[in-house]
Amino acid sequence: MGEAIAITSGKGGVGKSSTVINIATLLAQRGFTVCMIDMDLGLKNLDIMLGLEHRVIFDLKDVLDGRCTLAKAIIKDKREENLYLLPACKTIHIDQFPKHELPHIVEALKQKFDFVLLDAPAGIESGFLQAIACVKKTIVVTTLDVTALQDADRVIGILMKEGMEEISFIVNRMQPRLIEKGICISLEEAKSWLAVDFLGYVFEDEEMIRANNHGTPLTRRKDSQLYSCFHCIVKRLLGETSALPKYRSKTILAKLFG
Repeated sequence: MGEAIAITSGKGGVGKSSTVINIATLLAQRGFTVCMIDMDLGLKNLDIMLGLEHRVIFDLKDVLDGRCTLAKAIIKDKREENLYLLPACKTIHIDQFPKHELPHIVEALKQKFDFVLLDAPAGIESGFLQAIACVKKTIVVTTLDVTALQDADRVIGILMKEGMEEISFIVNRMQPRLIEKGICISLEEAKSWLAVDFLGYVFEDEEMIRANNHGTPLTRRKDSQLYSCFHCIVKRLLGETSALPKYRSKTILAKLFG
């Protein structure tokens, strides 16, 4: 049986969905079968970010309404052999989602896949508790912004109250130069503040925006600095030892041509 992991955040806009996609892609590249569930019902982002929006025929609501089987709603990624997506739907809000149905769907997927990654709503959004009720492990994505860390800390508190067995966090959009100048909180301060396992960080980079706009996860570019960041995160997620990658400032040519 596979493992289900919820990936959430304290608030929106910290790069949660792109984190889900890149972790899932790297796991698939390592030979694991992976299915992502887009839990941002009413919004649906993952299919667009993966470049799969034109392949969506059925979605989560169709499964719930009995219009199709779970297997028919799952989309296979067009590049990665082991990567799949259960898309969200725009016609239903998370509050309308039958609370008893999601655990059954997650359990069914765990029978078929090595990993089931839930792109869960942020902790301040409705549906958060429904998503985390289906898993024993949750990853919280944050930035080093004070308000983001405050929200992440609050979400971690909720997770602990709900009895979550494993909680870890990832720092996204990290800018070493701002840390050096004392403009933002340091990584060590963030670790002390959140006081849960630290999986790794992802540097701030315009490549992420470009990748999302083109439906091409960064983890398909092994020469990318951000690939090294996610590679480290995935290794640690799997219980392997991995040194944190060092920041490499881009040359002028690299900035111009990516």
